[in-house]
Amino acid sequence: MNDVHTLPEHAAEPSAETLWQAISARLRETLNETTYANWFASAQAGGLDGDTFSLVVANDFTREWIEGHFLGFVKAAASDTLGRDVRVTLTVGEPAAPDEPPEPDRHASQGVGANAKYTFDSFVIGSSNRFAHAAALAVAEAPAQAYNPLFIYGGTGLGKTHLLQAIGQYVGDHSKGLTTRYVTSETFMNDFINSLRDKRIEGFKQRYRTYDVLLVDDIQFFEGKERIQEEFFHTFNSLYEAGRQIVISSDRPPKEIATLEERLRSRFEWGLITDIQPPDLETRIAILRKKVTTDRIAIADPEVLTYVAGRVSTNIRELEGALTRVVAFSSLTGLPLTVELAEQVLRDLFPQGDSAPEVTINTIQEAVSDRFGLTVPELCSPRRSQAVAYPRQVAMYLSRELTDASLPKIGKEFGGRDHTTVIHATTKITRLISEDRSVYNLVQELTTRIKHHR
Repeated sequence: MNDVHTLPEHAAEPSAETLWQAISARLRETLNETTYANWFASAQAGGLDGDTFSLVVANDFTREWIEGHFLGFVKAAASDTLGRDVRVTLTVGEPAAPDEPPEPDRHASQGVGANAKYTFDSFVIGSSNRFAHAAALAVAEAPAQAYNPLFIYGGTGLGKTHLLQAIGQYVGDHSKGLTTRYVTSETFMNDFINSLRDKRIEGFKQRYRTYDVLLVDDIQFFEGKERIQEEFFHTFNSLYEAGRQIVISSDRPPKEIATLEERLRSRFEWGLITDIQPPDLETRIAILRKKVTTDRIAIADPEVLTYVAGRVSTNIRELEGALTRVVAFSSLTGLPLTVELAEQVLRDLFPQGDSAPEVTINTIQEAVSDRFGLTVPELCSPRRSQAVAYPRQVAMYLSRELTDASLPKIGKEFGGRDHTTVIHATTKITRLISEDRSVYNLVQELTTRIKHHR
């Protein structure tokens, strides 16, 4: 815990409000933004009576969720702050109602996971994605006139999210007055659940059915969820009938999403369905050249990029990750960036190319747990101590890099966490790999162990 929120040794007994401020500050540091907003944003201090602190929440649903997932953390934060054991009780009252989310501006950067770097200019075009790129650009230039809906499918890490967000960025920059929204299907579902919980369903409908361009990523997440499919069906119809643009991505075509309702599947097939295939060698080299230019990486020998592109053919994320490892190793050791160095770094990571055994999230969890002396249930538990949180972040990073699992899927496999937690973990470990030799060595060691797993 961060000592900055601990009361001074000789401080007077704080009020319940002061104690809640200290607890909520720790919650904000530990939880991702979405989780904090969902469960604690409207909570209020009820009272502090001796060693009992009461917290007032909006409804029974929220009370039960906090009791089942976060009560231990709230109790620990309260006890640490006061310097003694504290009992925490939850009561249902009438906290101040949260404000309705503001109306969207015209930029697509709204929505969890939106990235301003995802533009058409930064997208590398090759034979594997040329048609999908052309369709996305046509939609961006003339929303609801070219292809509506546009359905883009393909494996993980091939650029679907990039194209969706590029459409949003382009519309925001070139079509004054049009509102856009990029959203993952998981976020759409969470917004819907929260609006039901807070009795604000009309506000939800008003928001999602008035965007000029709605971009929904990873629609396969709706598979098997009948209630959310029904809501999205009505959202789709409302937007389509109003002449608004819908763009959808998935890891497979509509007909292969097993439990997708037929009426929703038929809607997806009204417009254009296009796919993205794994990039060929020339495209992979071009992608690495673009990354080198964008990140200002100095590589004297262009054959290094050719070697990395020839060694890694699975997906773009793993391709870029391989180059990052080679560059980081060179920086940390002071050795020049050569083909020989790249071969040394990647030798154990890609020992058999595409014939290597399939890597699963469970394989990664077992390897990381074993390395840190934990059990898999501990790794996936709600515990947030550094001894568990750091290994969990490493495992999430490896799951994102070494498997085709989507962000929501990874979050689900790690105790039902939000996909923004996975984004935070991968960003953090990527940074540490370039800064800390011990983290670099750890990730290399684990990757080799996982790749050789039988």
